[in-house]
Amino acid sequence: MDGAGFRCRAELRRGRGRLILLSMQLHFQECGQGPAVILLHGLFGSSDNWHPIAVRLAERFHVFALDHRNHGQSPHSAEMDYPVMAADVDRFFTARGLERARVIGHSMGGKTAMQLALHFPQRIHKLVVADMAPRAYAAAHDHIFTALLALDLPAFQTRAQLEAALAPDLPNPVLRRFLLKNLGRDAAGGFRWKINLRDIAENYWRLREPVAGPAPFAGPALFLRGGKSKYVQPEDEPLIREWFPAAAIQTIPAAGHWVHADQPGEFLKLVLDFL
Repeated sequence: MDGAGFRCRAELRRGRGRLILLSMQLHFQECGQGPAVILLHGLFGSSDNWHPIAVRLAERFHVFALDHRNHGQSPHSAEMDYPVMAADVDRFFTARGLERARVIGHSMGGKTAMQLALHFPQRIHKLVVADMAPRAYAAAHDHIFTALLALDLPAFQTRAQLEAALAPDLPNPVLRRFLLKNLGRDAAGGFRWKINLRDIAENYWRLREPVAGPAPFAGPALFLRGGKSKYVQPEDEPLIREWFPAAAIQTIPAAGHWVHADQPGEFLKLVLDFL
């Protein structure tokens, strides 16, 4: 899977004393040939999270795995909500000369995909949403933001030291290692956040909001939920069908919230059958 990027004109304005990007040059990775598939990752993630799935999809499709704004190698901005993130993806279509694609989003990326379908339905050939509903969600990551923002990065020399510092507040080692993938090194060799951690934290309330649009998305949609996850409940189904009336809703029983990582084989089978 080769890294790539593209150029487009950036519109800029000032807000809260910081530069806000209204038009975003999203970093992406691509592989394969065939009909286009776009992959959208979740909060604290990056395009790398999709690598095993992307490689398999690339046997039949031209796959683009995007880094959302403030994540991965994409630019940073003080503005972050689902309308602007959906607009980022729409501009990606234009920059790459794509008219339509099959769009797959997980968690935050699933909400972005839903927002894209509701506001730019002409872009979506088929929609796949992994373990996310269009509703508002309660705050569940405040403790993560608090723990990460409390780290004095210049005081650490190794990732092991950082992981040990996070352990009291974040006891799950898998979560800690996932979060620390967002660390890079600065020119002096010290640690830095590759993600725009502070602005993501300030916009977290916006990322918990519901998605909505001028009209329901009438095209084909597949909602895949993890049987061990609480993100999509039976009571969410009426709202899903209100906004996505053609949606199929299926459960992968042995998967948690990370359905594509927990059960990649079953996830791929369901997705490929649908696509």
